[in-house]
Amino acid sequence: MKKIYFLSTCDTCKRILKELNPSNNFLRQDVKKEGLTLEELEHLYQLSGSYESLFNKRAQLYKQRDLKNKNLQEVDFKNLLLDHYTFLKRPVIINQNKIFIGNSKKTVESAKKSIA
Repeated sequence: MKKIYFLSTCDTCKRILKELNPSNNFLRQDVKKEGLTLEELEHLYQLSGSYESLFNKRAQLYKQRDLKNKNLQEVDFKNLLLDHYTFLKRPVIINQNKIFIGNSKKTVESAKKSIA
């Protein structure tokens, strides 16, 4: 499977997609318009090994809900990811059995090499 989860209103996601220039055989899912299903999240979990690695701790809702002061477990991360799109660290790029999570320079470079 080749798929990219992103947010169309996010300038960073737009920049990374432009930089990566993935071919048309990559499915694209705007997580704001089409939220994650349980099946999709389970697939991301299988590839990443944890829900926490998929979780965006820089999200405004994370701060608003004061989640940093709570002892969150994997099940909490899973439920929050299903609850609201903003908790997904973006973009998430899947290229066959490889997953690239987030927008760090190192992650984007690795994804670029994988796609090329």
